[in-house]
Amino acid sequence: MTTKVLFIGLGVMGYPMAGHLSKHCDLHVYNRSTSKSQRWLEEYEGQILLDLKKIDHKFDLVISCIGNDKDLEEVYLSEQGLLAQCDSKTLFIDHTTASAELARRIDASTKQKGMAFIDAPVSGGEQGAINGQLTIMCGGEEAAFKQASDLMRHYAKAMNLLGPCGSGQLCKMANQMAVAGVVQGLAEAIHFSEKAGLDCKQVVDVISKGAAQSWQMDNRSDTMIDAEYEHGFAVDLMRKDLNICLSEARNIGAKLPLTALIDQFYADVQDMGGARWDTSSLLERLRK
Repeated sequence: MTTKVLFIGLGVMGYPMAGHLSKHCDLHVYNRSTSKSQRWLEEYEGQILLDLKKIDHKFDLVISCIGNDKDLEEVYLSEQGLLAQCDSKTLFIDHTTASAELARRIDASTKQKGMAFIDAPVSGGEQGAINGQLTIMCGGEEAAFKQASDLMRHYAKAMNLLGPCGSGQLCKMANQMAVAGVVQGLAEAIHFSEKAGLDCKQVVDVISKGAAQSWQMDNRSDTMIDAEYEHGFAVDLMRKDLNICLSEARNIGAKLPLTALIDQFYADVQDMGGARWDTSSLLERLRK
């Protein structure tokens, strides 16, 4: 029997992820902007759900990829939310980058109703979503993870279960800390090379062959040197993620001095008008 799936959130990541899924299940999609759903339907096979508060189908799985904790809580836990409407055997997979605390609350609520929940934030950016090459960090029960993996594999190159619910979000926090540090280091290396009168692209070509190599260097150095930032992962979203990291660090007593500093550097970029620039735009605050 064909698996019935509802995919919620057709943003930069969700749009292509749902596209990959459309070939492998009976897919319904929902987006707050109906025009986005209509555009998606012109490219892919599926059906549109017009009102998330009036779910008139029984879905085997519900997948969400939405904005933040507030949106996520409304979608799942409100009086007309998913948990109030869906069948008791439904499996929920959430790809939103959100707090571990909210993931645990949703998990506890689903268990009370006989449902299952996986927190499954992703890494790989828009290009990873388009190419079906995302890395997915999961928290939840083993049986639910195995069931979820059967669908997630259509847009992922790697999936790992890190522990109980909330563990996926904690792993994503570690990912964002590491990314922020690497981007700042690359920005400083390029800035230094510019000031030293070196050919920056030649410098990157040389050091990318050694220990300094990184995904950011391979995929962002050229656009950083050319001051092109109208692409990729927005500064606003990175600040949202780093604030989640810093909040969790306070809860568990972890020290994140560099993460806190780079968060303020991103605030500087926002003040420069770069709220929607790619995160690699840290270089511009050094150039100004």
